[in-house]
Order: sequence, then C-alpha cells, then structure tokens
Amino acid sequence: MGEMDPDFSRASGGPSFEFAFNSVNFSDRVLRIEIVAGDDAPGAKGAAGEGCSSLADWARQRKRRREELRRGKESGKFTDLETCKVEQEECDTYEENNEEPVAMIEESPPDIGQDGEDGESSDSSWSMECTQVLRVKSIYISSAILAAKSPFFYKLFSNGMKESEQRHATLRITASEENALMELLSFMYSGKLTTNQPTLLLDILMIADKFEVVSCMRHCSQLLRSLPMTTESALLYLDLPSSISMAAAVQPLTDAAKEFLANKYKDLTKLQDEAMNIPLAGIEAILWSNDLQVASEDAIYDFVIKWARSQYPKLEERREILGTRLLPLVRFCHMTCRKLRKVLACNDLDHEQATKCVTEALLYKADAPHRQRALAADVLTCRKYAERAYKYRPLKVVEFDRPYPQCIAYLDLKREECSRLFPSGRIYSQAFHLAGQGFFLSAHCNMDQQSAFHCFGLFLGMQEKGSTSVTVEYEFAARTKPSSEFVSKYKGYYTFTGGKAVGYRNLFAIPWSSFMADDSLFFIDGVLHLRAVLTINNPR
Repeated sequence: MGEMDPDFSRASGGPSFEFAFNSVNFSDRVLRIEIVAGDDAPGAKGAAGEGCSSLADWARQRKRRREELRRGKESGKFTDLETCKVEQEECDTYEENNEEPVAMIEESPPDIGQDGEDGESSDSSWSMECTQVLRVKSIYISSAILAAKSPFFYKLFSNGMKESEQRHATLRITASEENALMELLSFMYSGKLTTNQPTLLLDILMIADKFEVVSCMRHCSQLLRSLPMTTESALLYLDLPSSISMAAAVQPLTDAAKEFLANKYKDLTKLQDEAMNIPLAGIEAILWSNDLQVASEDAIYDFVIKWARSQYPKLEERREILGTRLLPLVRFCHMTCRKLRKVLACNDLDHEQATKCVTEALLYKADAPHRQRALAADVLTCRKYAERAYKYRPLKVVEFDRPYPQCIAYLDLKREECSRLFPSGRIYSQAFHLAGQGFFLSAHCNMDQQSAFHCFGLFLGMQEKGSTSVTVEYEFAARTKPSSEFVSKYKGYYTFTGGKAVGYRNLFAIPWSSFMADDSLFFIDGVLHLRAVLTINNPR
C-alpha cells in the first residue's frame, strides 16, 4: 500500500486538502465516531496526552492500561473494544496492536448538528453490551482522501460499502483517543498537526499506527526527534509497541533514543548505580554500544548479572531474559579466562548456553589475529567481536602449571593507540594471574634515562594485594620485521611486592619518532605485537 501514502507535509511541497476537512461541499461520506468510556472514567478528558502533565504520567497511564487489559484477559473479562461481539455487520478490522480499531458501515446516517456532534447513540444495543457510549461525534469526510492515506480506510470503503446508499461509516474509540483521532483526521487532509506536546504526539503516533497512516507516524516521529531528548523520553520511545517501534517510519526516533542512552551511560562504571534502575529496553541500548567506557568486558558481565538479579528475582524468568536478551550483547571473547571460568559456574545462566558462549570465546582467543580483525570488522559479527573503549586492554594469556608456574601474555596495540600515547600517555592491560597473584602490563610514552628524547616503554606490575612477595623471571619480546617472529628485547628477575613494577623506559632503544615511523620494524599491518613471559622458578 506504499503507493497510497503520498507525503502531504509542507516541507515536501505536496498537496493540501485542508479546505475540504469536515466540509459538506467536498465530502461524500459521514464518519460517525462513537466515544466510549473504555479504560478511562466516564468523565475523562480528551486524549491521554491532554490528560497527562508529563511523559512520566503518559507512561504510567499506558502501563496501567496494559496491566488492566492483561488482568481482564486472564480473568476472562473483556476490557477493551476488540473483545466486543458486534451484532450488526462489521467492516474489515486489522489488528496492529492490542487495541485494534472497531469500524462498521451503517445504512442510514443521522442528522449532523452544526457543532458536528450527535446526541448519544440510541441504536447501539451492541455497543452497550461492551461499554457505555459517552457521546457520538460525526464529521464529513472524503473517502478518496482517507483511502489514499490509509490502507485501513481504503479497505473499509472498498469492502464495506456494498450498496451505493450506504454513506455512513462508524468508528468506535475510547475517550482517551478522541483528541488524537481528530488530529489524525485533520493531518490526513492537511499534512499538519496543531500540537508539539510530547504526550499528545505519542497519542497521535499510537492511533496513526492503529489506522495505518504511515505518513503521520513519520511526521510524529520527526516532531518528537526535534524535541529535547531526556532519559525519560528515550525510555518511553523504546517501550512503544513493537508494531510502532519496528516500523520504518519510526525507526529514526528509536535509533535516536538508543544513541542518547548509549551516550549518557557511556561511563557505565561511574553511572552504574543509576543504570541499575533502567528497564530492559534501555539496558539493551546501552550494551549495544561500542563506546562504553569500562575497565573490561568482565565489568560488563558483572553488571548484567547484578542488574538481572535486581530486576528479575525469579530464577526462571531471569534465565530467560539473560539468555534471550542480554547475553547476546556481552562480548565474551574479550573477557578474561578467569572470568570465563566463573561464567561456567554461574547458576543464573542456562548451563548449555553458558558453555557455548565460553567455547566460542576461547576459540576466538585462539584464532589468528587477522581472523580476529576480520570478525570484528564484519558487519554481521562486529557487535559480537568488536572491542569497546576498555580502560584496560584485553590480552591473550596462556597458563602452565607444570613443570613450574608460567604464563605467556600477548598484548596487541594498534598504531593509532600508540600514537595517542605521545607525549606522556599510558595504556594498561587487563589483569592476568600467575600462582594466585595478579599482574598487568603497561605501555608508556616517556623520556629516556637521560631525558634526551621520547621513547616507547613497557612495564610489568603486580596488583596491590597484601604484603605477599614473589620472585618472577620475566622476558619481553616483540614481533619484528622482516621475519615477523617474536624477538626478545629484555629479560631478568624481579621480586614483586604489591604495587611494584619493573620494565624498560626505552624497550626498542630508539627515539619515539623512529618507533612510529612508516618504515618502523615493529608495526605489522598497523599492529604492535608484544609478548611477556613470566615464570616462577629458582634463579640460576
């Protein structure tokens, strides 16, 4: 039906039929709108948007309606219009959400008063079975204009008017939809709305979806995007019914909401307490981002488990949400092996799924670097394998227990990362463990021993943890052209205590400019490959 949806917006310069709205001279039908109490009290005012002073009120009201609908269906009581049994002939009704429009064709139109409203319906015995009709409003319409803008009205007028004298169509709506429907009908003629109030725009968006007016959905989306975005509004846009949020016309709005939340909660470590209160749709938007500033993916996993336990106390429900919605957003391939072991033992997760996630992560870690880069760059897999803005750089670590405790840590740094170190920056790796002690690597741009020039330095440190001391044999190496094999740079022994570090201020014994030069021996396809081997053994 895309061809029946011309853009009437003023920006497009398309036609406007504003002059014909509710005009007897330019109309061929009468639309009779029955307004029922529905889920509002009999004295409710207009649209939900008008009755709400804020987006929070609008969201609470909508949540209340959904709960009432759910409880009503569970108890067998009908609480919304689609459950009514209409005794008279109905026209086609198309379900787009939980509150589908009710429409019918009647043969004999009533007289229309000057104010465009009738008295209460006297021939609506079928409607009284369901709910009380508060009032009836009638307006003149052009079936051609409405049909051109809406597949719903196109089918209504095509299939419903079996006799030429049937000139009267009836719609039934709740009182909360009245203002929104009148705005929608006016828009179908003029391409304009008379409001920029967020709550009413949301009501119009909802009813435009119900009556399949895509151009109005697009217009509402554009107006809402032009308003200042807040956490409250962003979460509300993400909580719209799927028929709306997934619609192409509204996708720019939901994308903007996701981007807003991802940017606001970029520093997830700092804002973790606040983020604990964000609902599921918001958490998904945040975890989708590549730009999260966190210590490591371990921290993301810990946050996800903590959030799920807080929001979903029941184990089965928590496992379902984690398995279907959140675990696919955790990038297990960048977690430490130590944390991956804990994933396997986590009771909150389905064991089969946890095993699959850990296995895939280990296979990725064992893959060749060029394969890893290809997966991270592929549009289909990038969200699973791309690194975030980690405070601590991921490592590849191989551990051995025999014949003596030993581990090999591989640290890869891109040329751009190294470039940003100048003149005095540092990059820290994730922690890795040997004989129960935590270690880390740090890459520096610093001055050489004589402070003559800048150079690249590499250091090995032990995390602060009590007063334990341990003597470690260590070796630093780097892949070097032309062989691209690891070439040892320094080795030695050092007795570590908590917080201590050892290393070399000028690892490659060259100035920074030579290290970063285009013909540098140490960047292979734009990546610096470093290796540290740690062994606990008796010194020779």
